[in-house]
Amino acid sequence: MNWLYFVSYFFGGIFLTNAIPHFVSGMMGQPFQSPFAKPPGEGLSSSTVNVLWGFFNAVVGYLLVVRVGNFDLRSISDVLALAVGALLISLFSARHFGQFHGGNSPERS
Repeated sequence: MNWLYFVSYFFGGIFLTNAIPHFVSGMMGQPFQSPFAKPPGEGLSSSTVNVLWGFFNAVVGYLLVVRVGNFDLRSISDVLALAVGALLISLFSARHFGQFHGGNSPERS
């Protein structure tokens, strides 16, 4: 298989995973950080902006995974490429947004 397919699946995993917090926050009517806030990635964007940004991420993720190559859920290499992208953006997001929402140093009871 062409190695560029794995790169596409990796970035597809990033986009699909990034869609989740934006789409969910927007659907709940809550503001959340986005690239369109001031400052970008730190300020809050409206729930509508987050729904649109989450939907855009889902569409790009879909295109990268389903429309490039022949993604097979039974192929460990295909799923691993997607999963590594999803894991890395998840860890980055946890650290980055944790600084705004208290997730990096939760209080102990």
